[in-house]
Amino acid sequence: MRVAVLIPCYNEAVTIERVVGEARRAFPGAQIVVGDNNSTDATAGLALQSGARVVTEWRQGKGAMVRRLFRDVDADWYVLVDGDATYDLSAAPAMVEQAQVESVDFVNGVRIARSSQAFPVGHTWGNKLLTGAVTLIFGSGVDDMLSGFKVLSRRFVKSFPALATGFDLETDLAVHALECGIPVLCVPTHYVARPEGSHSKLSTFRDGWRIARLILALVRHERPMGFFGGIASVLAVASLVLIEPVWVAYIHTGLVPRFPTAILAMGLMLAAGAALFAGVIGESITRGRREMRMLAFLAQPMPEGRQEAVQALQRAA
Repeated sequence: MRVAVLIPCYNEAVTIERVVGEARRAFPGAQIVVGDNNSTDATAGLALQSGARVVTEWRQGKGAMVRRLFRDVDADWYVLVDGDATYDLSAAPAMVEQAQVESVDFVNGVRIARSSQAFPVGHTWGNKLLTGAVTLIFGSGVDDMLSGFKVLSRRFVKSFPALATGFDLETDLAVHALECGIPVLCVPTHYVARPEGSHSKLSTFRDGWRIARLILALVRHERPMGFFGGIASVLAVASLVLIEPVWVAYIHTGLVPRFPTAILAMGLMLAAGAALFAGVIGESITRGRREMRMLAFLAQPMPEGRQEAVQALQRAA
C-alpha cells in the first residue's frame, strides 16, 4: 500500500520542517511531497533539506497547486494537509486505516480547536455559512468543509476534475463526493493556532466575499433549474404586476393607455421564458457532467489494501 502525504505551501518557511517531520513519523517510508506555490521565502529549500520531494506550480492558488500534486503523484492513498502546522498528523494513519476498513474514499478531518486563537470569528462563521449552504444544496455528508486535512483514495483523486484555482478547492472536493455519491467519513481531529511568526493567507472580508460568490456559482452550476427557475419566477411576477393595471384599463375602455409599461411587461415575460429555458438546458448538461464524474470514479480500481483490511477484520471477528 503506497501512501503519499501532499503538503501544498505558500511561504511556510516557519513551519514546513515541522510538518515534514511529523509526516515522516506518521508514515515512515511514504512519499512526502511539498507543493511550493511560488513561495518567496525558504519554504522549498527547507522542505528539501527535510527529505521531502518538492513540486513547484507557477499558477498561483491552492487549487492550482493541489491539481498539480494530484496529477503528478501516484499512490494508493493520499493524505492532504496544509503546511501551517495546525493539524495533528499523528491521526493520519488511523484515518487511512479507517478508510480501508469502512470502505470510504474520502475522510475529512473535522477540526476541534484546542484554543480560542485557532479559529478567528470571521473564519468560523464563513465556514459555517458555506458548509450549511452546501448541505442545503447537495445534502449532508461533509462537516467542516473548509478543513485542510483529508485522506483520499486513488480513485477519488484520479477522478476529481480539479477545476478550482484557490481556496474553493475544499468546496470542490466536497461537491465531487456528494454529487457522485462517494462514501465520506468525518473524523474529529485536533486543531491548534499557527506558531508564532507564521501568518495566515486568509482574509475575513475578501474570502467572505469569495465564499458568497462561490455559493452562487455552486447553485448556478450544480442546480441550474433552481437558479434560473428562481430568476424566471421573479421576472414573471414583476411582469404580471406591471401588466395588471394596463390589462384592467383595456378591459374597461378597450384602450392601452400605458404603452411603455405594456412593452416592459412583455419584455420581462420573454426574459422569464428565456431564463426557464436556460434552466432546462443547464439541468441536462449538469446531469451529463454528473454521469461522467461517476463513470470516471468507477473506472479507477479499488484502493490497494482495502480488501485485505476487510478480510483481516472478518478473521478477527
